[in-house]
Amino acid sequence: MTRDPFTGAAALVTGGASGLGEATARRFHRRGAAVVLADLNRERGEAVAAELDERAAFEKVDVTSEEEVQAAVERAASLGRFAIAVHCAGGGIAGRTVNRDGTPHALDSFRRCIELNLVGTFNVTRLAAAAMAGNEPDEDGERGVIVNTASIAGYEGQIGQVAYGSAKAGVIGMTLIACRDLGVLGVRVNAIAPGTILTPPMAMAPEAMRDAFAAQVPFPKRLGQPDEFAQLAEHFVDNRYLNGMVVRLDGGTRFGPK
Repeated sequence: MTRDPFTGAAALVTGGASGLGEATARRFHRRGAAVVLADLNRERGEAVAAELDERAAFEKVDVTSEEEVQAAVERAASLGRFAIAVHCAGGGIAGRTVNRDGTPHALDSFRRCIELNLVGTFNVTRLAAAAMAGNEPDEDGERGVIVNTASIAGYEGQIGQVAYGSAKAGVIGMTLIACRDLGVLGVRVNAIAPGTILTPPMAMAPEAMRDAFAAQVPFPKRLGQPDEFAQLAEHFVDNRYLNGMVVRLDGGTRFGPK
């Protein structure tokens, strides 16, 4: 009988203080895994960890920092068999390649967006996989699984998403390569490309804006829920034959230019 991958496992969830990460941490905790919520928001992260209580901890982490991600990995490994990492931390900016007034996109802000969303993803992936490589393999030879967060903006980014869309396209491109790199170690790598999800920032947007996004969804005609992301992340952990995949979670949405 195949072992439940959550039993006795420890999971690192970046961006775990809210939104996609919080929903994922809660779902994994319910399945029996210990969870480390890694986030910059200490107040919220510690509150969620305290609410979960047993088998939960918070680590303040900048995902672009080698030292801070490594500390979070080690914290997870201290709580159980560190075999699950879900990377949700990230964020976008708005800006055209050349603005209407003729000024080019600020290069520093482009670099920061790439650093956070693409370099941060690679940083978490490489350090999590290096730690998982030391696990004893299970009956399938698996030592761990990593789920990263892309975006449908990586496929059809809209006007003003040149930095964010480029970063998420990089995450999409990284997925199969990392899967191939890490297969010899028994570590699977997949990614989720969400559409418009009702995360806290989206919940604060004007109702008219939220309604406009929902109207673009073929079915169901609503924004996605963070727990629907978490449910897919859970399936990636459970289904051992899923590897090197990027799955869209968007209700069939295809972004237009704007």
